[in-house]
Amino acid sequence: MPHALVLQSDFGYEDGAVSAMKGVAHSVSRLLPIYDNTHEIPVFDIWAGSYRLWQTVMYWPAETIFVSVVDPGVGSERRSIVAKTKDNQYIVTPDNGTLTHLSQKVGIVSVREIDETKHRLPNSGISHTFHGRDIYAYTGAKLASSIMLFEDVGPEVNLEDVELLPFQEATLSEEEITGMIDILDIRFGNLWTNISYELFMKLNIQYMDKLVVKIFHGSRLIYENNVSYGKSFGAIHVGEPVLYINSLHNLAIAINQGSFAKAYDIGTGTNWKIQIGKLASPE
Repeated sequence: MPHALVLQSDFGYEDGAVSAMKGVAHSVSRLLPIYDNTHEIPVFDIWAGSYRLWQTVMYWPAETIFVSVVDPGVGSERRSIVAKTKDNQYIVTPDNGTLTHLSQKVGIVSVREIDETKHRLPNSGISHTFHGRDIYAYTGAKLASSIMLFEDVGPEVNLEDVELLPFQEATLSEEEITGMIDILDIRFGNLWTNISYELFMKLNIQYMDKLVVKIFHGSRLIYENNVSYGKSFGAIHVGEPVLYINSLHNLAIAINQGSFAKAYDIGTGTNWKIQIGKLASPE
């Protein structure tokens, strides 16, 4: 029985790149169930690709094969790899940091370098700019259809040699939590932080309590306000900001029926810090 093949990339849908990847996979086996995670990752944004994998992988069954292609170094000396998670799922991807969140949050137990002399779409060797089609979709389809096993991918890679992006955990100091803006809930403009529900609860917060929220880009203060903690967006009036727990059980901030990211021109990544603290008690 074939396993699910899940594709993600920064290719978008304006040309035939995604369709070509699916065509290659179907040429390996017409029985493969092929699904899309997203193909709207911002171009070259490896961090976002890493996050979207973590956001999704945990909800798919064991033996699912994921192909993730955000590959600004395509055609360079960076490796092509397949990683096995502790939950027995497989990620086919460039070795460029795409595994960062899965390594930190899920666990990678084994990585193999793809032997491109064996696992490359036939007659594709002249081009070196579309490895998503020629190597990753092709290799992923062979794994998903059980034409080959993980052990046949190629030589093992030392886990310590796998490329990872700088990663920071949120921290609690006295009555203030410092974290980062990990990613955007893009369509709605909400900010998703790396502050876990468990860490946030150490502030002893109740629904509708107000907290001081500060957002920095580097050392520059971008936003400061007192924001209510609500169960969902409807807890506050339209146009007001709200802190809430998102679907990954992390703290997020939104504007009810508005885009927080657009309103304050907020970005994501390690340079975007957020501080959450209790209001000072009146003297």
